[in-house]
Amino acid sequence: MRRCKLALCLLLCLALAGPARAEEREYIKWVDFDLSCEAMSAALEIDQRSREQEQPLSWIDILALAATRQGSGRFGPKAVRAAADELRQDDPPSVFLGSQYRYFQYWQQAYGAVLGGLAGSYAVQVDGQWRPSYGLKAFSPVAAGYWYAHYDDFGQRRSYGYSRPHLGNDLLGSLGSPICAVEGGVVEALGWNQYGGWRVGIRSHDGLRYWYYAHLRKGHPYAEGLREGDEVQAGQVIGYMGRTGYSTAEDTNNIEVVHLHFGLQLIFDESQKDGSGEIWVDVYQLVRLLERHRCTVSLHNGEAARLYPYQDLDRRPLETN
Repeated sequence: MRRCKLALCLLLCLALAGPARAEEREYIKWVDFDLSCEAMSAALEIDQRSREQEQPLSWIDILALAATRQGSGRFGPKAVRAAADELRQDDPPSVFLGSQYRYFQYWQQAYGAVLGGLAGSYAVQVDGQWRPSYGLKAFSPVAAGYWYAHYDDFGQRRSYGYSRPHLGNDLLGSLGSPICAVEGGVVEALGWNQYGGWRVGIRSHDGLRYWYYAHLRKGHPYAEGLREGDEVQAGQVIGYMGRTGYSTAEDTNNIEVVHLHFGLQLIFDESQKDGSGEIWVDVYQLVRLLERHRCTVSLHNGEAARLYPYQDLDRRPLETN
């Protein structure tokens, strides 16, 4: 049944046979993102090790091939390693997969939309020296040194306003815990929303990901000076955890428990940004992966800021001045 659903999605969503007119452009309308943290970690480790080898491997390609062979995210590190071995052979996937290559293309696009900006080259400045690295360059949404707890609550029912599914992952923590941008991008939404309270929406630079941070702190929700339209870096403090929302009155605490609602929307076409075509994915396993990379911050006059300067080397060369 899952394979039939995927085949139908491919027929509807992927443009594999030449250009189409703008008004008829085909794009992905559904993504089943259920990769485990363990599978993503294994693929990323292979990707990192391969950077020093003659044939570098992309963790996204590895995961896409594993999904093609195993079906969606129903696989672990063993299948990831097997997929990496296949990708090392002389023939490309278009040859050794045959008719299954279209499934590989779908997962490559789908997983690439979720994970595309989260690993790569970056540099952190420590003791006045820039230290270039390759690996996970995205950050946990909660700063280092601040506790949080979570479980997979995606799809659970919410009733405020109207009955609807929960389209994110709630990270329970302490009032005022610094919230960091997972990856760099542009602040696309900032202000009050009766469902999310004080919230921030950040669009990734490639336009595919819209990161949503909600229920920020009453009275002082945002990092000082943050404005709609600002460009932010991965790990930059954007606000503080709270419990605002569920009210039409601004700056109201109407959520029982302090937490961050953290969500990720995929946007393959601007028509999907708002309305019935929205694609929200379960980020629980992704939050588990990002736990290994939390931004260290310092506090000054009640404001938190990144302690170690950071540069995304995939966007521009290292600037040492």
